[in-house]
Amino acid sequence: MEVIIRPDKEKATKLVAKIIAKAVREKPTLVLGLATGNTMEPLYAELAEIHKREKLDFSLCRTFNLDEYVGLKAGHRNSYRHYMNEHLFKYINIDIRNTHLPSGTARDLDRECEKYEQTIKECGGIDLQLLGIGRSGHIGFNEPLSAFFSRTRVKALTPTTIAQNSPLFDKPEDMPKRAITMGVGTILEAKRVITLVVGSSKAEILAKSVEGPVTSMVSASALQLHPKCVVITDEKASSNLQGRDYYRWIFENEPEWEEYR
Repeated sequence: MEVIIRPDKEKATKLVAKIIAKAVREKPTLVLGLATGNTMEPLYAELAEIHKREKLDFSLCRTFNLDEYVGLKAGHRNSYRHYMNEHLFKYINIDIRNTHLPSGTARDLDRECEKYEQTIKECGGIDLQLLGIGRSGHIGFNEPLSAFFSRTRVKALTPTTIAQNSPLFDKPEDMPKRAITMGVGTILEAKRVITLVVGSSKAEILAKSVEGPVTSMVSASALQLHPKCVVITDEKASSNLQGRDYYRWIFENEPEWEEYR
């Protein structure tokens, strides 16, 4: 794992966008794993701007989102399908048929999860997985005690997650209490992982995820086991990290980051 610290959330977000853009240029058929949430909105806006400004071509890309709420139709304003359409897909030239999310209204949810895993395999696996980290340490909706070998499945959401996300609903009490999520094992099989974490509210959980013990109580700590994972963060979110000076040194001195400096 590498940790890269940028001065603020804008610079951290732009760095992630540049990395994704480079990956798309190098492999036009890139299979992208995508995340949702407030942290991702400026990132998707930046990717849309790069597409517009630099003609970044997404036409052959395929995408798989981490999760979807159980019980919400794709057209529901709080569904993650709606989120992705409104924040990214309608602004870039991606074939909507190549954008995949699990169906939260499938009659057989277990079968839906199996199909999702199979579709990922048929596409050759995820080349680049984008992640955020929730306040309970979850990646996707892999709440505490999620097995590190878990696959796409239905998970009950914690009160912490519900408290964090329910204000986004017109009626907070209407937020679903379950979601379909890629498993930790599914995420760890991605060839490359980029995790974007910004803001002081994430400082404590970021430190636990990156420098703490690998434990199922903090699902994001499993990323320490991934051979090609980079965490990109800002000064506020990095405030609890013990290795801050070293992480800054990496960005300023390692050749792989020269083009982004």
